[in-house]
Amino acid sequence: MSNLGGVSVIFDLDGTLVDSEPNYYEAGRQTLAEHGVPDFSWADHERYVGISTQETVADWRERYGLRASVEELFTVKNRRYLELARGSTRAYPEMRRFVELLAAEDVAMAVASGSSPEAIEAVLSGTGLDAYLRTVVSADEVAHGKPAPDVFLEAARRLGAEPAGCVVLEDAAPGAAAAHAAGMRCIAIPYVPTQADAPEFGTAGLLLRGGQEEFTAQTAFDWLVRSAGLS
Repeated sequence: MSNLGGVSVIFDLDGTLVDSEPNYYEAGRQTLAEHGVPDFSWADHERYVGISTQETVADWRERYGLRASVEELFTVKNRRYLELARGSTRAYPEMRRFVELLAAEDVAMAVASGSSPEAIEAVLSGTGLDAYLRTVVSADEVAHGKPAPDVFLEAARRLGAEPAGCVVLEDAAPGAAAAHAAGMRCIAIPYVPTQADAPEFGTAGLLLRGGQEEFTAQTAFDWLVRSAGLS
């Protein structure tokens, strides 16, 4: 019998389940270089952590005065990312263990991500996490990306779960804000540890300020068990 009652768990993908940000950065760097922006840095990339690809390229177009359409930029960046993601995306070992612990307890799980459906599928199948995570929502499928709550609410709907019974795992401030707006509890694992003081992370039920280096499957599981009766 599970100790987790009716809890459902919703995972962000990039930077939470898998270390995909280096691939997103490289895809973005290549795309921008092709469109006349040669010096896109990792620090530049960090401002887009947690924001959907669609919203990222729309901001690029305005910020860098690009002539290409949002659709063209999106297509190019997504194609480059998929090429990288299929061959070289690493699941965080403790996150994989956490997923396995939850699966053993028959906990309902979903992925809710700002990535495209194709990118999510490529990463989950490439890491083998698709064996456990079959309910998937992309920001492309809802009206508004994070920090709006749409992707998390849609994930809960597909799981047949009440928002108050859902726990979200997130690495980015917009995602933590989205979880809060959805009425869900949040385990926050900041991808950029210097952003741990962001007010959005202050709403998390469990904040691991050191990010993935601090996260362990057992710590997260024990917190879930302790909080299973809360809403």
